[in-house]
Amino acid sequence: MAVTMADITKLRKMTGAGMMDCKNALTEANGDFDGAMKIIREKGQAVAAKRSDREASEGCVLVKVADGFGAIIALKCETDFVAKNEDFIKLTQNILDAAVANKCKTLEEVQALPMGDVTIAQAVTDRSGITGEKMELDGYMTLEGPAIATYNHQGKNFLCTMVALSKEVDPKVGHEVAMQVAAMNPIAVDEAGVPADVLEKEKEIAADKARQEGKPENMIEKIAMGRIGKFYKEVCLLKQEYIQDGKMTVAEYLKSVDKDLTVTAFKRFTLRAE
Repeated sequence: MAVTMADITKLRKMTGAGMMDCKNALTEANGDFDGAMKIIREKGQAVAAKRSDREASEGCVLVKVADGFGAIIALKCETDFVAKNEDFIKLTQNILDAAVANKCKTLEEVQALPMGDVTIAQAVTDRSGITGEKMELDGYMTLEGPAIATYNHQGKNFLCTMVALSKEVDPKVGHEVAMQVAAMNPIAVDEAGVPADVLEKEKEIAADKARQEGKPENMIEKIAMGRIGKFYKEVCLLKQEYIQDGKMTVAEYLKSVDKDLTVTAFKRFTLRAE
């Protein structure tokens, strides 16, 4: 059976596969669309299995907020060339749209959502067959609250942040704090949020450094705690120097906007090593 350009175009719209892949699949399936889609899907599964041990270090990171629910997700691939492809970015956006619309709390929930006649997990596998690269979903993070600000660093889809504020204010305020999170990479909102194991390790490092400097043993703990104070200023968002105005902290900036304004949570995901 002869395969027409109209058939190829129709299958391409249905699957996102390349023109030749669609032509070959239709030819093999004798013009049957269901059979051709199965062939394309099996190709994706074969590519995914073959490249399972490859590193997917590039990709597309996007962020979205709707109805008090925000999410970041990364669709990872092997090369920057694929990561910048319009169809790849569109797939990432479609996955994120579905995740936010359904307020998915976990990546497993996202992967199980329907996308067309398959699940999102299968759609990602299918895309592997189209590009010939390993692909995987990663970095799924969520926030909920009345005021969530987002930031996509330079609009380049490799670093995204979300910040939940205690109340609604001028969107510019939240945007600037989300930029702060991107630039300064805090690990907690305040001292209480610093993981106990991280804090204990920092105390050990500070004490060891004081001993190496020959400080008296009875002064070690006091010196170490002084250095922990400096550590808090580096890793706690509210205590960090506000990047837009080095004369105040992030907490002081927020108080200058509204005395009751603060950050309740934040999320940050990047594809780049730091």
